Amino acid sequence: MHTSTTSTVPLEPWTAEQLAQATQGHWHKDKAPQGGIKRILSDSRHAEQGDAFLALKGERFDAHDFIAQVAENGCEIAIVSHPVDSDICQLVVADTRLALGHLGAYRRAANPQLKVIALTGSSGKTTTKEMLGSILSRLAPTLITRGNLNNDLGVPMMLLELLTEHQYAVMELGASHKGEIDYTSNLVQPQAAGIINIGTAHMGEFGGRDGICRAKSEIYSHIAQTGTSIVPAADDFIEDIRSAVQTEKVLSFGQGGDVYASEIELHPQSSVFTLNTPEGARPVNLPFAGEHNVQNAAAAAAFALSIGIAIDDIVIGLEHAKGAKGRLNFIQHKNHLFIDDTYNANPTSMRAAAEVLAQQEGIKVLVIGDIGELGASAAQQHYLLGRDLVSVKGINFVVSVGEFSPAVQEGARSTQYGKKLQAFLTQEQALPLLLSLVETHQPQSMSFLFKGSRYTHMETLMADLMEKL
Repeated sequence: MHTSTTSTVPLEPWTAEQLAQATQGHWHKDKAPQGGIKRILSDSRHAEQGDAFLALKGERFDAHDFIAQVAENGCEIAIVSHPVDSDICQLVVADTRLALGHLGAYRRAANPQLKVIALTGSSGKTTTKEMLGSILSRLAPTLITRGNLNNDLGVPMMLLELLTEHQYAVMELGASHKGEIDYTSNLVQPQAAGIINIGTAHMGEFGGRDGICRAKSEIYSHIAQTGTSIVPAADDFIEDIRSAVQTEKVLSFGQGGDVYASEIELHPQSSVFTLNTPEGARPVNLPFAGEHNVQNAAAAAAFALSIGIAIDDIVIGLEHAKGAKGRLNFIQHKNHLFIDDTYNANPTSMRAAAEVLAQQEGIKVLVIGDIGELGASAAQQHYLLGRDLVSVKGINFVVSVGEFSPAVQEGARSTQYGKKLQAFLTQEQALPLLLSLVETHQPQSMSFLFKGSRYTHMETLMADLMEKL
């Protein structure tokens, strides 16, 4: 799935002087463009007249090779790490990747009216971000991280979309390597920021959960001194997290925290709970299933409270929030329920998804793909997953697909429920089994939940099954 990185909103134009000032670059041969520069973008396919094309260099590509092509398409300005042979206007900078950061930071500094929330965590980031977007965008124009633009390139790309009318920004920050959150949180300069949880995503990169905690805790070092640090009260790394906090104001959420949910009732596709805050308590009817989403709502409420949003506005926003694509979307098809949770996966969110499926009607089938970025612990994590998923009460079948499905199967067989699980190396092999399950259980209704890491594209298998029913 290609997430569009280009915005359709008319952006604030840049001048040639501003570009040079922001990046500490210089115009090659003093040839600077005249007039406003409408957008800065790094995708050569979209660069046109009035845009500045930023030539990034990766391990396997160098966008400096595309400059002749963008010039042919009418783009007259490029931001480069070294001049190329082209009569396009070239702003030469020390490093185009860092220049993108400088440009994002420049745009952020030009909007001092903005109240920024930055959040990170191993699971629940996107849903919490969508809930916050629902709360804040009802009140004033709000910039919200789109798609997966949450890394050292995506975050400054989002900042380039800031307009003077924006009053709020909700920035999701991801960490796939050490120092990344330190870098991105410095760019966004948040008033409120924090960690939602410490799970096992990217365990391979950080060498264990304590490494993940250190990497994500970098978010606390760039909060405005008068701002608020948000911390997860019930997380098993709470001591380490609190030791990273540098602001006087701290707001905690979750069990034992300042903002927490009580009297929780979980329904198949929604949840009802009481939201308790230092500003009082209110009932909430949340259009999301699962205990984990109640916790995401408590986190969203804590972030919103910390920038002065009234509790009644928070409740309205939560009750009108919608899930992101591929995040527990409920689809009724023929006689059956399909739950599309294919956007991504980690061991924590996989277990949470299983609990949601267990709440549904009919014969319940969990279809899972591999989980990536677990490093040396991958086989063991998949083994534990197999053991735990077949043990979830109410789930009738687990179908595991991918390279690690044999490890998932071993885990399942270590319990008395081993027969619930079938393992396949490919989606093509799994499809006939899924069709035969529907066949053998006619005319009963079934509930399927599909989930896996992004690269496994479990939505393809879901679409194939729906098509053949």
